[in-house]
Amino acid sequence: MTSLQRLSHLWRRLDVTLQDLPLALLLLSVSLIPSTHGYGTDFGGVADRPFDALGLLAAALQCLPLAVRRRWPALSLAVVACGFALDQLSGYHLVAGTALPIALLSAGAHLHRHRPTAAVVGSAAYVVLAVALTRVGAGESLPSYLAFYATLAFAWGTGAWLRSTRAAEAERRRFVAEATRTAERTRIARELHDVVTHHVTAMVVQAEAARYLTAAPERLDETLTAVTDTGRRAITDMRHLLDVLDPDHSAPVPGSDEGLLSVVERTRRAGQPVEFTEEGAPAASRGSADLVAHRVVQESLTNALKYAHGSPTTVRVRHRPEEITVNVTTDRSGPSGLPAGGGGRGLAGLRERVEVLGGEFTAGPREGGGFGVNARIPARAPAGGRA
Repeated sequence: MTSLQRLSHLWRRLDVTLQDLPLALLLLSVSLIPSTHGYGTDFGGVADRPFDALGLLAAALQCLPLAVRRRWPALSLAVVACGFALDQLSGYHLVAGTALPIALLSAGAHLHRHRPTAAVVGSAAYVVLAVALTRVGAGESLPSYLAFYATLAFAWGTGAWLRSTRAAEAERRRFVAEATRTAERTRIARELHDVVTHHVTAMVVQAEAARYLTAAPERLDETLTAVTDTGRRAITDMRHLLDVLDPDHSAPVPGSDEGLLSVVERTRRAGQPVEFTEEGAPAASRGSADLVAHRVVQESLTNALKYAHGSPTTVRVRHRPEEITVNVTTDRSGPSGLPAGGGGRGLAGLRERVEVLGGEFTAGPREGGGFGVNARIPARAPAGGRA
């Protein structure tokens, strides 16, 4: 960080009163310079008066309240207006009169409560000042009074426009933040579904099979070992997923470091006969495409375990420079549609992931029986796409 950036950072951390104080002191200093006396705002035709102690009070009343123009905008405007009235009625015509439009702009931008009341009271005070100036000095013509009022109203309106712009920007940021949080929650739910469902389904199927292996101790021990290994893998992936929730953590997405063959072998140990074919090799630079392909295979095998346990399943994955194709077929499927409790969340999530990358995804019953999942995943996601 450069020195200028550090100074800017320190300045933003200061209280707003300290930030606004330099402007107030600068305007007061200029107003006290003798050569500037009589060259300020001249409104009402009151004869010039030499600068004296009362003039110092008028300058202070107009300038110093600018230090609190953002903290207490109504109070600042009221005091500045009193100082301006004293300045014009006394005939000092100080440069400090510039503080009035500044205070009006700040009030329009930062006054939160009783804004219509402030506008009505200010307008009434202007009429009183115009009448007083007409009696004390030569006064102004009606068009001049209206033009000056329009100038002051423009300052207030500019502040109100800044306020509405700031509010619109805050609302836009709030909307973007909420959309980002929603997208992140959806992504986390998707990852949680992928990680938990696959492992837990395999464990349930393996544990169910173990009930029928009490007469075969060796096979029973092998099945229980597979259950234990699957459980350990589930715990590891869950820990990785919790790490992903930490914004300062750069761990890979759970399962992204696991090869497809590991997923297939785990499914085989759960009692699902799987024929696996993989052509080509994953490219390290493809990132999202390979992860989505991994999730398609994982979710498809999970569904095969749940709805067609024991049915021959074929997995074919083809890696090409321009795309990855995944085909998973099961010879027999369960009832039409997903059983109660499934909800189709997994397949719907897969479709969304593939389509975000500009690919194609189909899943449904095959002619002649069984179920098929097919995905074509471009190696490069379209601009703005995220898996």
